[in-house]
Amino acid sequence: MTDEQSSIRAVDSLSANEFAVELEGEVVSGVFGVSGLCSLALGADGQRTRPPLMISKMVQRDPNLPANRWVRETLANPGGRVTRTLAVVALDEGEETRRWVYRDAWLSQISYSDFDSASEVLIEERWTLHYGSVEEIWADA
Repeated sequence: MTDEQSSIRAVDSLSANEFAVELEGEVVSGVFGVSGLCSLALGADGQRTRPPLMISKMVQRDPNLPANRWVRETLANPGGRVTRTLAVVALDEGEETRRWVYRDAWLSQISYSDFDSASEVLIEERWTLHYGSVEEIWADA
């Protein structure tokens, strides 16, 4: 029986739980989720808009982790934007399939999950990011 005759076919798809986030080329550990991923958004006038990107991650102690360095530098410079290049990478069985590169990204809001003595979940840090541009890069097939 050939693949064409078989009623079972392989589906070319990606799992939403297999991804990585990189900050200036370094992997950001402890990321729970990314939302607002968008490579194209047009306003009513046909001009590109830049909806914010949201990242939720665990709070980590090490002040020298790339994410913590960026947060600390941003908090130390509230009057200005501390920009970085951030990438969201889609993986398929560990292999990169697509990459969204956000250039001149800056943190516009940093918030945290509620503290709750009855909870056993990790404290979540929520970032709202804005950016100068985004490029979608497809991996070679």
